[in-house]
Order: sequence, then structure tokens, then C-alpha cells
Amino acid sequence: MSKLNFGIVGAGAIAHSCCKAINDHPEARVLAASDPNEERLQGLKEKNNITNTYATNEELFGDAELDAVYIAVPNKFHAPLAIAALNAGKHVILDKPFALSYAEAKEVAYVAAANGKTFTVGMNQRFTPGVQQARSLIKQGDLGEVYHAKSFWFRRKGIPKFGTWFCRKDMAGGGVMLDIGVHLLDATLYVLDNFEPVSVTGQTYTKFGDRGLGEGGWGMSDAKEQVFDVDDFSTALIKFKNGASVSLDVSWAIHQKESNKMDIQIYGTEGGMLCYGQEKFNYGEGSSYSVQQGLNGKKEFEHGDRFHNFINHILGKEELCNPIEQALVIQKILDGIYESSKTGNEVKLD
Repeated sequence: MSKLNFGIVGAGAIAHSCCKAINDHPEARVLAASDPNEERLQGLKEKNNITNTYATNEELFGDAELDAVYIAVPNKFHAPLAIAALNAGKHVILDKPFALSYAEAKEVAYVAAANGKTFTVGMNQRFTPGVQQARSLIKQGDLGEVYHAKSFWFRRKGIPKFGTWFCRKDMAGGGVMLDIGVHLLDATLYVLDNFEPVSVTGQTYTKFGDRGLGEGGWGMSDAKEQVFDVDDFSTALIKFKNGASVSLDVSWAIHQKESNKMDIQIYGTEGGMLCYGQEKFNYGEGSSYSVQQGLNGKKEFEHGDRFHNFINHILGKEELCNPIEQALVIQKILDGIYESSKTGNEVKLD
């Protein structure tokens, strides 16, 4: 069988590792790429042995040799480009977040169904060992009734480079919640296998970036002016139909001892768990308490890669890890967080 041919839309920093992941699959290859920045495009081409390059996305979507595209561009263009690619007959794997709004995301879902093409938002945290193992342990009942999860990702100095599109609301839609918050939110709901939220309360803050503090090393910028009008700290409480809840806290910049700390802590009636720390806790005999290092849960996707899952699904070999229905729920919650912060009210989601 011939290989699945991929096109890469966007030659930014993330594109290089994604090219490697696709090319590492024995039945896929990156054949083409597009970006209006000629220097970045040529750099991506040379480092990843890409055959065809295009200055416009329209030209890439018109390449009849391509079966699928990976889209990694500023958030503003996620939904429009996904729709254009799907209408051109391509399967689509989209970088997070899904869209700038639930309404945009629903339109993508409609177009994907109408064209009969595979679409997914490539959420890489679903494939990490701890998340995979924790999910299987919860599903088999090791923790009893899971009633709460505490998810956090605190970066002390992790704001993308000043001047990049990440820092501009008109291009990104939001800041840290749409950058790393979406990862933790998605991974948490995936671990819990619970995509039935009923309400969300959220608050976003801008406390460092607007003062020129907290810059990290991520991102490429051509901007001549520095704009920072997005959140650099966000918090949320999500409630679910079954009575469970999730607290979510994320920062690009914050005063703390560690440079970076993140985890998903699960609370159940028969035990607790750290997903990334890979620890399990429960009462032992008598007054003893057990802390178990390592998780022995089964990993559903041994390859541990979003692109391999997407490719395998197109080839009929594997279920899609992130179906569009789940991605829509995540987008609805994100919308709710920002709406709640703006209005000061709890937002109903059901």
C-alpha cells in the first residue's frame, strides 16, 4: 500500500516535531508544506525532506497527492482552514484549541460529517503514559467512585515570546487557558471518561505579561510592536451531571518556588492518584496508609502519539482517541470559562 501523504499548514516551531512524528509512521510521510514566511518554509522543507512547498494554503489544499493535513497556525485561523481543507477532500488533524468559539467548532463538525472525512484535534497529553494508565485504572474501578479531580499547570516564567501571536487576543482568542489550560482540561476529562459538564465558573487574570514580565522561550515572532492583552493566569471549577467536579488552575507566569509544576490529582472513595507523578494512594490495614509508586494500568495506545493514532484510524486500524464530539465539549467549557470571567456568573452548559 502507498503511504498516506500529509501536508503541513504552518511552518512554526511546533511543525518540526510534528513532521518527525508523521514521518516516523511506516505508512505515512510529509509531502508538502505551506507558509507565507519563505524563510521558515524553506527551513522546514530542508530539515524534514519535504518535496512540495506552497506560499498559500489554498495551493496546498489543491494538491491532489495529499490525503491529510496538519494545521498549526494562530488560533484565529483554526476553524476557517479546517473547513477549507475538509471541503478540499482532506482528512484533518488540528492543533489545539479547536476554535475561537463553540459556534465555529460546530461548523467544522458539520463540514467534516458532510464530506465524510476524519477530523480530530490532536491533544498530545491524552497519550502520555500516566494519563493512559490512570484512565484504565479508573475504568476498572480501582479508585471507587471518582468525585473530584484537581488539575494544575503552573509555569513561573512561561509566557510565549513577547510579540508572538500567542500574546494577542485578536489572533489567539485568549492566553494561558487556550494554550496549556486546554491540554489539562482535555486530559482530565479523558482520564475521568466524563464529557457531561453541566456548569462552569471561571476567572482569568493578566498580571505579568502586560508589565513585560514572565517571558519564556517559546514561539517565533515577526512583530515590530509588542502587544499583551490575554490572560496569564486562569482558574475554573467545572461541575458534571454525575455530581463530580474538576478544579483547573494554569499559569504562564506566577510567583512560586518551582520553575514548572503540573499534575492531575484524582480523588475517589477507594483511593487517590497522581497521573503525571504516577502515584496511587489508599487506606491499608488498620491505621496504615499506602502510597504506591508507579501505575500499573494498561495503555490503550502503546505508540503514545497523536499522529500515529490519526493515521491508524484513517487506515482502519484503531479507534480515534479524540472524536469530534469530545472536542466540542472541551470547546464549550472553554467558552464558558471566559464568559464566566467576563460576567462574574456561573455558566450553565447543559
